[in-house]
Formats: sequence, structure tokens, C-alpha cells
Amino acid sequence: MPISKFTINKFIAGVANFLSTVLSPLLMPTFGVFLVFWLSVLCLLPYGRRVSMLLVSMGITCILPLIFLSVLRHFKLVTDLHVEVREQRMVPYLFAAVCNAAAAYYLYYSHMPRWFIMFMVGSMLTIIVMVIINLRWKISAHMAGIGGIVALINQIHVQGLGALDLLWPLCISIIIAGALGSARLILKRHDSWQVLAGAVVGFLCVTITMKFFG
Repeated sequence: MPISKFTINKFIAGVANFLSTVLSPLLMPTFGVFLVFWLSVLCLLPYGRRVSMLLVSMGITCILPLIFLSVLRHFKLVTDLHVEVREQRMVPYLFAAVCNAAAAYYLYYSHMPRWFIMFMVGSMLTIIVMVIINLRWKISAHMAGIGGIVALINQIHVQGLGALDLLWPLCISIIIAGALGSARLILKRHDSWQVLAGAVVGFLCVTITMKFFG
């Protein structure tokens, strides 16, 4: 029995929704911390310390903003947790920027190397730039997040900070970024320029902070 076009389209939309959820912008700092602790020279730190710092970072950069978003939604200040409406993004984005700044301070307080701290500063800078752009134009926060992850892996690689050859992880991250961009287009959340702009903003902010200040 041939598969109908409706079934195929439904499957593609399901995959796109899955990618958008799993690769949520709120999770990107957590993914970044995980990559640093398991792919860079910091993998030599005790396992328990790496896990505890990962969980604390996740609490600061993901759980707190999610709780804040839930409160905003409860008071009908945002329509949904994805904050798809451009005019509703200012307050949750600024709160997320503050959370990333707090995470950067936490890494500093925990005596992490400067380049690692600068990754989190780059994440904060990405959000600030998005807030400014968002005043006139909506760009993809998903792509800004994954762009920062690609930049992180690239900087660990080019600065010789990897615990292994990161060429393949870098290639995989680029492929994932492409898949996520396609998912945002399929779901019609953004046009191609908004997807591209998000990726460029995320990549440049993290690259600049890590390369010149790390």
C-alpha cells in the first residue's frame, strides 16, 4: 500500500518539531557545558565535579528561564513557551541574558579557564544582540543557539584544547545546524534570511568572545 503524501508531510513535520524541541535555545548553554566537560581538556576533571557543574549550569540557564516563562504565560504576558511572537520576546530574552551572566560568574567562581567562561559570555552577548535586532526584525533563536555550539567546538578545535580530534564532532554539529535550520523553515517559524541571521549572530558572538577574550 503506497504511503500517502499527507502521511509523509506529517512525518516530516513531526521530525521538525522533535528537532526544535530537543535543540531548544534554552538547552544550548547546557549542551555547550557538556561538550566542554567531555570533549575538551577539562574532561580530566573528576567525574562528580563535571556532573555537578553541568547540573548547576542547567539550572541557571535552562530551568530558571523556563520557570520564568511559565510565570509570564500564567499572567498571559507571553502566548506560548516558545515565544514565537516577536513583540513578546524582550522580557524573557533579557531574563535569559541575566541567567547566562550568572552562569558565567558561576564558572568564574568555580575557577574555570577564561575561554570556558567566555563561551557563556558569548551566549549572553548573543541574546543581547538578538534583543536589539528583535526590536525591528525576528531572527531565529534556535539557529543562534546552535551557531554558538558550532563556534564553541570550532574554537576548542583551533585553539588545541580538545581531548581528541574534534574535526568529526565539528562536522556533525554543522550537519545538525543545517537540519535544525531546515526544521524551522518546514514549520514556517522563520524565513531563510532569519535562519541564516540567527546562525551568523550565534557563531560570531561566541567566536569573538572566545578568540579575543578567552
